[in-house]
Amino acid sequence: MSDKDQQVSCQINIQPNESAKKPAEISKDGSFKRQVNRFTTPFGEKADEWPVEANRYRLIWSAACPWAHRSVIVRKVLGLDQVISLGAVSPMRPQIGRVDWAFSLDAEEKDPVLGIQYVSDIYKKTDPNYDGRPTVPVMVDVEKQQAVNNDYFTLTNSFETVWAPFHKKNAPDLYPEHLRKEIDALSETIFHDVNNGVYKCGFAASQEAYEEAYDQLFARLDELEERLSTKRFLFGDYITDTDVRFYTTLVRFDIAYYNAFNTNKKLIREYPNLWGYARDLYQTPGFGETTDFDAIKRHYHLSITINPDKSDTPILPKGPELSVWESSHDRERLSKTNEKYLLRAE
Repeated sequence: MSDKDQQVSCQINIQPNESAKKPAEISKDGSFKRQVNRFTTPFGEKADEWPVEANRYRLIWSAACPWAHRSVIVRKVLGLDQVISLGAVSPMRPQIGRVDWAFSLDAEEKDPVLGIQYVSDIYKKTDPNYDGRPTVPVMVDVEKQQAVNNDYFTLTNSFETVWAPFHKKNAPDLYPEHLRKEIDALSETIFHDVNNGVYKCGFAASQEAYEEAYDQLFARLDELEERLSTKRFLFGDYITDTDVRFYTTLVRFDIAYYNAFNTNKKLIREYPNLWGYARDLYQTPGFGETTDFDAIKRHYHLSITINPDKSDTPILPKGPELSVWESSHDRERLSKTNEKYLLRAE
């Protein structure tokens, strides 16, 4: 099944499927299979697409969620933060008897623009029969008060293409037309083996499923470590959409996945090229400034949907030391240009 066919989004539902008596996204063999996204109508100029308009939409995200983080990075890098507002939910799942995201970071615990308390509120307003998990990211039509797109896999590509009329001056081209087939192919591989691979490890319900996902994850990381030994970024001297997608997993790996998801063969800091590459991206405008390590730690180590057995006595890891993310990475030596931040202008 292709990445676009699966159309998945952030977090597992631990509430049981009544017929299977197990979490709804765990297969019979114990492997983790994500639910499909509900709102996938694209943005564009066709009659059956959502129109691209400034100040019409609000992007809802959680700083903990890698799928949402990628859309916020691209929004910032391209200057779309000037025309698409941003709403943030807490990294902690609310204890309300269902899987949801809460606007508990805001005054009165409601989104100040949409006036809703939970992400499920906008899902139910849009589709009263919706019975899946409310997920982030989700684009919301503010005036119509309805969810219009929660397809995180294509959302960044949409920002990079049909939203181009609202890009800032000299915005980078993260999705160059001549590389799109290659970008899509590598992004899909990284999704299955790395982005979602860590979740396959963390949410596996059998030893066999866990070990298969674990081996696949680290085989792919080894391959990407080798690829980045001769390239500054995945496609050379310039950052692309695939780098954004890879980054949001790498930046969470040591602080969350390594221990919370049992992906404990090696830390990213033990891969010379991946570690330098991750720091290079972190130090690029739009990446580090949207990375909230505290939110990531709280979600993956304290969230009741991650570790329900320890919800009564949660422990938040004190480390790691985060200043190393600002240390020199020496990745410029692989570039053919002297530019500090490799964001190719359109």
